[in-house]
Amino acid sequence: MTDLGSSIELRWRALLRRGPYLLLALATAVSAGTMPLFGAGPVAWSLLLAGAVVIAVAHRFAVDRRWGETSPGPDRVGAAYVAGRTALAFVLTWVNPFFALFAFVGYFDAFEHVRRRWVTPVVLVTAVTMAGSQSGGLPPQDLTQGLVFAGLLVLNGGLAGFFVRMELDENLLSAQRVATIAELERTNARLAEALAENADLQAELVQRARDAGVHEERERLALEIHDTIAQSLVGVVTQLQAVGPSDEPVAVRARVDRATELARGALVEARRSVAGLLPAELDGAAAPAAIERLAAEWTARTGSPLEVVVTGEPRAVPAEVEATLLRVAGEALANVDRHARARRVGLTLSFMPDEVVLDVRDDGVGFAGDRTDAVTDGARFGVRGMRQRADRVGGELVLESEPGAGTAMSLRVPVPRG
Repeated sequence: MTDLGSSIELRWRALLRRGPYLLLALATAVSAGTMPLFGAGPVAWSLLLAGAVVIAVAHRFAVDRRWGETSPGPDRVGAAYVAGRTALAFVLTWVNPFFALFAFVGYFDAFEHVRRRWVTPVVLVTAVTMAGSQSGGLPPQDLTQGLVFAGLLVLNGGLAGFFVRMELDENLLSAQRVATIAELERTNARLAEALAENADLQAELVQRARDAGVHEERERLALEIHDTIAQSLVGVVTQLQAVGPSDEPVAVRARVDRATELARGALVEARRSVAGLLPAELDGAAAPAAIERLAAEWTARTGSPLEVVVTGEPRAVPAEVEATLLRVAGEALANVDRHARARRVGLTLSFMPDEVVLDVRDDGVGFAGDRTDAVTDGARFGVRGMRQRADRVGGELVLESEPGAGTAMSLRVPVPRG
């Protein structure tokens, strides 16, 4: 309710509480002054004064004293007060028509003190009282006055019915407003609870996203370390271990230079991995050229022959796909060097209409079953790391091997043309 609505409501309540005193005083004074016009005797005077006092006292105890911030509301005490007051007002208006100045209060406060089913009788009796006063007094003295009384009764009854209907509609509207406000308050409470839950959920999601980001970054760094730095360090160790006390200085120098080159490469890859950059081999080069360079370095390091074949029409692919092809190729060749004891190794990079396929084959010792079924903590980032890289770009990695028949690794990455 607005401030203006609240102010009007307060004034109306004050009028219903204290207004009847003023109307009663006015009606009693006017009636007392006009009593000689109606030839009133001592009985009429006594009835007028006693009736006014009874009404005032009844209003004081039934309404005024019980009135708090709002009206007492319809109850038995209020109903008894209104019924007695209406009847007494009718009698006093019969004694002096001017007492109707007070009687018409029944039009306004019946809803405050009487239950709905008794409002209409109270208003109709008030209408009879008002019609009798307006027609010159009760009872009608002749036919003309009787007709005037009947007409005024119809008019007052119609007006009373109209006001009753308006009051009922207003009460219904007020009840609907109260129900709407209550529902809005409940909705606001539920909304506040939902917002609090959403805030908690958002905080939880943010924490989960942060944890997932940390885990993903750790996995990325672990894969980069395994596929680049660790392999380079293995090469460094291999070169240094190959140096014997009887080797020629030139051969020793060559192995030391090779170890130094691998160590520098590991340092460069370490810095690029921390910065999240693409592999150094892809700087200014596409995937085919980078893989051919990787193959040449692998052959130079291991001394094993490696045949590289590129089929189809090479085309540009996303940088992440190029990095995946290069890293998986490097890991597959490292596995061949460490485990296969192969005499022949082949690498094929095939550009197809909707995908790029990388195949690495060897004629080494092979193994039984899928090696990923037996991955240990020590080999955590081997084949599983290749599968993780394939999954990140929506690809598929397949390993096929038999003891004594070599191993074939195939990586298929969807890369639509265009």
